[in-house]
Amino acid sequence: MFPSRLGEYLATSIIIILAPGPSVLFIIARAVSWGRKTALYTVTGNAAGSFILSALVAVGLGPILQRSDLAFALVQWGGGSYLVYLGIDALRHRHAHAADMRAKGTDQPSGFRSMREGFWVAVLNPKTLVFYAAVLPQFIDRNQGSATLQLLFLGALFVVMCWFSDGTWGLLAGTARQWLATDASRLVTLRAIGGSVMIALGAFILVSALRQALG
Repeated sequence: MFPSRLGEYLATSIIIILAPGPSVLFIIARAVSWGRKTALYTVTGNAAGSFILSALVAVGLGPILQRSDLAFALVQWGGGSYLVYLGIDALRHRHAHAADMRAKGTDQPSGFRSMREGFWVAVLNPKTLVFYAAVLPQFIDRNQGSATLQLLFLGALFVVMCWFSDGTWGLLAGTARQWLATDASRLVTLRAIGGSVMIALGAFILVSALRQALG
C-alpha cells in the first residue's frame, strides 16, 4: 500500500499544492467575496469531490498500470505533457482569472451551499480527473503491491494535504480580502507563479520518462 517513492511524492505534492492552481484561486475568490468562513466550507466540499475523483482514477487505472508496461509509459508521457499544458494555460489566462476573482458576490451563501458548490466544482472539472490520472501513477511501485491501493492512498494523502493548504489560503485571503481585491496585479502574480511551477514539474516528469526509456 505504501509506495517506495513516498518521499518523492510528498515533496512533489507540496510543490504542486503551494503553487496556486485553479482550486486555490476559486477558494481565494470565495474568501475575497464572503470571508473566511465561506472559504473553509468551500474547501471542505472541494476536498470531498476531489477524493471521489482520485478514487475513480485508482479503481480505473490501477489494474491496467499493474499489468501493462506500455500503459505505464504512456501515463508518464501524458502526465508530464499535461502538466506543461496546465502551466502554459495558467500563464495565458492569468489576467482573466484575476478579473473573475475580483468580482464581488451579493448574497452570502450558507455553509451547506458553499460545501455543495465546492464539491461540484471539483467533481465536474474534467481537469481534476485528468490531473490525478497524470500525477498519481508517476509514483506507484508496481513491485510493491496493489497499484489500486497505492493510488487510493496517494490520492487520499494529496486531498488531506490540499485541505490544510487550501484552508490556509482561504483564511489568509479572507483576512486580507481588501488588499487582494484592490490590486489585480497581486492576483496575476499568484497565477503566474502557479503556472511556472506546473511547467517545471511537467518538464521534470518528461525528462525522467525519457531517461527510463533510454535506460
